Amino acid sequence: MTSRLKWELGNGDSVYHGEVCRGIDRQTILELLDSNSLTVYYQPIFSAKDGAVYGYEALTRIKDDRNNVDIGELFKKAILTNTISSLDVHCRGNAIKQAAALGIDKRNSHLFINICPETLTDPAHNVGITDELAEKWGIPKEKIILEITEESAIHNYNLFKQSIAYYKDRGYKIAIDDFGAGHGGLKMLSIIEPDFVKIDRHFISNIDKAIIKSNLVDSIATACHRMGIKVIAEGIEQQEELEAVLNMGIELLQGYHLHKPSPMLNGDRAIVPVLHGRKINGSHTRGEQSFIGDIAHDAEPVDPSATIMTVFNRFIKNADLRGLPVVEDGRVLGMLHRIKFLENQILGKCGYGFSLNLHKSISQLMEQQFLMVEANTTLEEVAQRISSRKAEFLYDDICVTKSGKYFGTVAISSLLDAMTERSLVLAKGANPLTGLPGNESIQREIDKKLSQNMHFDVCYIDIDNFKPYNDHYGFERGDSVIRALAGIGESTVKSFDPSGFNFVGHIGGDDFIVITRPQISIPVCEKIISRFEAQLVDFHGIEDHGKGSYISKNRKGQEETFALLSLSIGIVSTEIYKIESYAQLASIATEVKKAAKMRDGSSIVRDKRLMG
Repeated sequence: MTSRLKWELGNGDSVYHGEVCRGIDRQTILELLDSNSLTVYYQPIFSAKDGAVYGYEALTRIKDDRNNVDIGELFKKAILTNTISSLDVHCRGNAIKQAAALGIDKRNSHLFINICPETLTDPAHNVGITDELAEKWGIPKEKIILEITEESAIHNYNLFKQSIAYYKDRGYKIAIDDFGAGHGGLKMLSIIEPDFVKIDRHFISNIDKAIIKSNLVDSIATACHRMGIKVIAEGIEQQEELEAVLNMGIELLQGYHLHKPSPMLNGDRAIVPVLHGRKINGSHTRGEQSFIGDIAHDAEPVDPSATIMTVFNRFIKNADLRGLPVVEDGRVLGMLHRIKFLENQILGKCGYGFSLNLHKSISQLMEQQFLMVEANTTLEEVAQRISSRKAEFLYDDICVTKSGKYFGTVAISSLLDAMTERSLVLAKGANPLTGLPGNESIQREIDKKLSQNMHFDVCYIDIDNFKPYNDHYGFERGDSVIRALAGIGESTVKSFDPSGFNFVGHIGGDDFIVITRPQISIPVCEKIISRFEAQLVDFHGIEDHGKGSYISKNRKGQEETFALLSLSIGIVSTEIYKIESYAQLASIATEVKKAAKMRDGSSIVRDKRLMG
């Protein structure tokens, strides 16, 4: 059933209406209720773990709808005509009664029922009606999940909070529906403290192609997982969308791609690809480790109900074990560090620690102050966070999560070893002429930003007609031009963004690369060109600069008049393209740079073609 302003079209699209509700009035609503013209379809919600049905969402339909009444308009008009409580309760009753008749109590699955916030805050609402319906039709309250839509504006938060607390106390579970699409947002999340969050299908649609949507959903999922809230991705219409949300560790899945709504409780199992691995970076270069997840050890976690003896025996049997995470349903609750545990919990101040703690659970003994980072956090970022820790926590193991769920642990010694190795690799990869990062470092930087789903522009810089310049003025003058451009690039990007996001690399010869945030790529390139052209008199000398040209041999060995040095810059943006790899980006950049070189003098071309 749906008491939201949403209904399903034939292709599964969700449509929202505005303020005008044509063709529906109070009388129409009352006639629908009196004639029992409303029925229920059920759409399964699947577990990402094994594809089994976790529950069914009840969706309202109109029997023999000759007048082609829109369900969304129906509920909108019900709110405006103060008939929403009657309509909402009627649909709730239909959902429970029909689910019971279909035998949902004999299935290991939940029933998701939508409830309008306007109903909960309506003084005329019959408190306890859901209890009566559940008891009458024999569905345990623990199997019923009430979906509260986030789309509606809530004007009385105190009354709303009391209503939610009532349902929780009675044993119902609560879900926020259409999260991200409405008025409540984080405020509703903090008030309800739900068991589930359903991410609105707007964010799921084409999530595999839209980095902004991907980042938003991943952030929501990470935050919910850390709070112990299960996440449902609704409106999955394509295989690519399914794979994208699976990679974020989202537990529950719903959409036409998996199963359409039906008057029956269909969809026993969905085909869910197994995508969860421990790979963090898309492609390592020569085994180099850039992220904390790359060096994480998958230490078997401890359950919070475990005893002190369980942990003691694990530390004693494994002398190399420095830390143990305490995890429940993927959520990290705390950490146990070897030395502190043995000193404080086993020995104790007076030697009675073991006796005093013998009957306590690990949840009472674990440390709740510990460093927890996402798997795609760079080694440098983690090192900076460690340096700000208090001395007593300085050498504690790091807990690593992926999309908010436990992923592994990292010892401080392992982090130091990885950073030392990384520094050696970076030093070897520097260009000997300019000292800038070379090809391998450039690829690592791009792979890192792609892995973290960052938006960035890649600017490919090429000096026009550099070979004839070298032939005419000599390699020493040519090298000075290369070094000058390297210095211009470095100082320019720092002046625009000193935070360290920007990057300058030397591909080789007269080819450079600059990585910036999308909004500053063109101003950065314009500044580089301006500063480069300001040095043309030094590059060419007063006489040639005054003429605006010089004579040198072309590639055929023939003398030709060449214009003064200029720069061609081609820009590729991840705002426009869904870039999957360094190789794909390089291929696109080659075309863009060619377009820039076809123009006379210094030029900038930023590709604006959208993906098909």
